[in-house]
Parts: sequence; structure tokens; C-alpha cells
Amino acid sequence: PNLPTLKSEDRNNSKWKSLYQIQRERKQIMRETCSKYKSNNRRIITPYHVSRIFVEDKYRVLYCEVPKAGCSNWKRVLMVLNGLASSTKDIQHNTVHYGNYLKRLDGFDHKGIYHRLNTYTKMLFIREPFEKLVSAFRDKFEHPNNYYHPVFGKAIISRYRVNATKEALRTGSGVKFKEFIQYLLDVHRPVGMDIHWDHVNKLCSPCLIDYDFVGKFESMEEDANFFLHLIGAPQNLTFPKFKDRHSDEERTTTKITQQYFAQLSPSQRQRSYDFYYMDYLMFNYSKP
Repeated sequence: PNLPTLKSEDRNNSKWKSLYQIQRERKQIMRETCSKYKSNNRRIITPYHVSRIFVEDKYRVLYCEVPKAGCSNWKRVLMVLNGLASSTKDIQHNTVHYGNYLKRLDGFDHKGIYHRLNTYTKMLFIREPFEKLVSAFRDKFEHPNNYYHPVFGKAIISRYRVNATKEALRTGSGVKFKEFIQYLLDVHRPVGMDIHWDHVNKLCSPCLIDYDFVGKFESMEEDANFFLHLIGAPQNLTFPKFKDRHSDEERTTTKITQQYFAQLSPSQRQRSYDFYYMDYLMFNYSKP
């Protein structure tokens, strides 16, 4: 494993020690879940498996992007580490997502991919699956969006809304959470999956790629700054606290998540949990 060990001066620091121990436990649970449920632990790693992984060559970091779990700020941090910006505050949202400043692992040849997987520190950050789902729904469907409304919204409204108005069918705006969940749970869903609500399992292949560091959105600041400490990042670089999109809006909390899930039938709630079951298990989140 490529997780840097604690420096000797950190070994007596109870905070670093306990954070290191938490990492060990998270990795162990992840591994045990994989060996129990997945038979494919000897599969070949293809470019497809590493298409969500961003590469930072200077500090030798691989970051698997999980949307709605701090990914914009992580990309900002990687850009600073890489010398592409002097501060995370200087980097706009569009630069982060559309600037293509960071390389992805699937852009390297076979040798380049394997070399980095074997020698770099591999990390991912995750979030409680229902909260992540509600956060994605609020972001993509409750705000004007020239991709999600026409592409997903139209298809969802025309399939799941009885007596939809012409206007709703034309714009695809105003999808209700209950309709979104119907789409999510529909095996014959009218439009495909999307990275914002796909399983972490599927996005990052944790049973195939042995991640060294598993951070959680719920303890983001502590986990992120511990990771930066471990890789020897510049001391003045800390993980940014700012909320990237719709910054005037309250972050999706447990309470907000419950309000959305209250709109569903018990069966839809159970089926949503079943849908994300592996993520709940693998990352040790308790059933809501």
C-alpha cells in the first residue's frame, strides 16, 4: 500500500494517530466487503475503470472523483499542488470543471496507468449515499440547467408524470424528487445513469483498485487536511471550506435529506437503500 507512514514526530500526536487508525479501519471494511461480495478481484484494469481518476504527478496523487463529495475543491487543491495556481481561492468553478488542467489516468498508455497505480497515493472521498443523492437532485433539477432539464427532465416527466403539461414536456423543468426516484429505480430507465447518482462502486472500482486513503465528506476538513499532511503538501495549503455551487443555499444536511425522502413511499425508500446497498456497506454508513 502507498499510504505514507506517519513521520516520527507525528507518532506521538494523538490526533494524527487516531486519524491514521480510522484510515486502517475504513480500508479493512472496504476490503472485507469486496472479498465477500465481489468475485472479480482478479479482473484486468482497463482505461474505463480509471476514467474518473485525476492525476497529480508532482506529489504523486491519484484522486477518484466522486461528484457531490467535495470534488470541485479537491480539484482546486490538486491544481495548486501541481503548480497550476497559487491559491485555491483564485480558481473559478468553470476553470475547475471545464478547463482540462488536470490529467485523467485513462489518458496514459497501459504502462503509464499501471506505473501510477502502483506507485502513487490513491485516494477517494465519499458521502452518505442518500445525502449525496439529494444534493445531486437539488443541484441538477432545482436550478436552471441546460443539460439536465432537456436531457433527463423531459424523459422523466414524459414517462412518470400523468397529464404532464405541454410546457413541462417542452422544457423538462420542475422534476419532482419522487419522479426522479422512479427513474432511478426503473430497470428500463428512459435515459441512462449519470455520474452524479451512480454508485461509488461503479465510478471508482474500489474492489479492483486498492485505494490508500478513504476520506468522508462528513469529516471533510479533518480528513482532507490529514491527507495533505501525509503527502507532505505545503503547510499553507488547506482544504477550502467554501461551497462551490449555489453558495447562498444551505448545504444538503441529514435533515434536508429526510425532508426529501419523506415524499417517498416506504417501498421506494427501501428500494433506494437497496440500490445503494454496496456503497452503504463498503463505506460503513448506517442504514438511514
